[in-house]
Amino acid sequence: MSEYVGLDVSLEETSVCILNAAGSITFEGKVASDPVSIAALLEKRAPQAVRVGLETGPTSTWLWHELKAANVPVICIDARHAQAVLSVRINKTDRNDARGIAEMMRANWFREVKVKELNAHRDGALIASRALIVRQRCELENQIRGLMKNFGLRCKVTRRGGFEPAVLLLVRHHPALAEIIVPLLAARAALRAQEAVLSTKIKQRTQASPICQRLMTMPGVGAVTALAFSATIDDPTRFRKSASVGAYVGLTPRRYASGEQDRMGRISRCGDALARSYLYEAANALLLRSRTTHPLKGWAQKLAKRVGLKKARVALARKMAVVLHRMWVSETDFGANTAAA
Repeated sequence: MSEYVGLDVSLEETSVCILNAAGSITFEGKVASDPVSIAALLEKRAPQAVRVGLETGPTSTWLWHELKAANVPVICIDARHAQAVLSVRINKTDRNDARGIAEMMRANWFREVKVKELNAHRDGALIASRALIVRQRCELENQIRGLMKNFGLRCKVTRRGGFEPAVLLLVRHHPALAEIIVPLLAARAALRAQEAVLSTKIKQRTQASPICQRLMTMPGVGAVTALAFSATIDDPTRFRKSASVGAYVGLTPRRYASGEQDRMGRISRCGDALARSYLYEAANALLLRSRTTHPLKGWAQKLAKRVGLKKARVALARKMAVVLHRMWVSETDFGANTAAA
């Protein structure tokens, strides 16, 4: 007889509920949140398991890959959709959540989530770590500028290498301020060193990836944008249409249509925020700094005259995401035919 399993995962323990085809509970309990322990329990209690469901979460990727390797029919479901189903219960407990997930598996009423490969998560971690260091470095620089303004000192140098000498030159006649600024400059120098290390790793990763090399043939797309896009998409074949990529990265507007009302809102901002921001930066570089002439740039320039530069950059970022996906699927470099498509 078929069996259906729901897993409510936490850091230490996982609540397990097993239902048979008739909807009766055959087992309820807890097990350590370890793939070996979970697989052993399922082999003993649910040898005829058809579906084993768990929600998206911090450890879902690791558990999914390990359980798949153990030949467990595991399915990762969208936590937002699961929450909508589980919220009908009055009492929220791990036991009730596990039973609700098991019932979703039995009724085949869920939305399965594509679990990325571990290599994509590794690339995403590399991009996110570099972005964190860059953000902290910028915060330190802003803090230094703010402290100096209180003493009437303004640092106009924006080059990374010239910032520290310019600051030291300005505070040379303010010993008390220098005692505060120098440790901040030391922290900034350490962040710059580690930023350079991660930037080198990103360049090495993109140089070794034929996919990233192909994506970088588009003007405005550099190593960081190419790696962030490839890590976000992971498997391009999971999109039936390239146009769906724009919505996946949150660059399409929301829509509200009810009765006589039908209005478009701002972009949804769903998906990976870093990939979306890098696509926006790439669109800005393509529109304002690229000296080449091609249909994408001409289209964005006409749009900017009609709706403004900011909206044109967002629209161009969405179109670039669509074209990048089509380049990936068709295995073609960027060119006139690709841009026209």
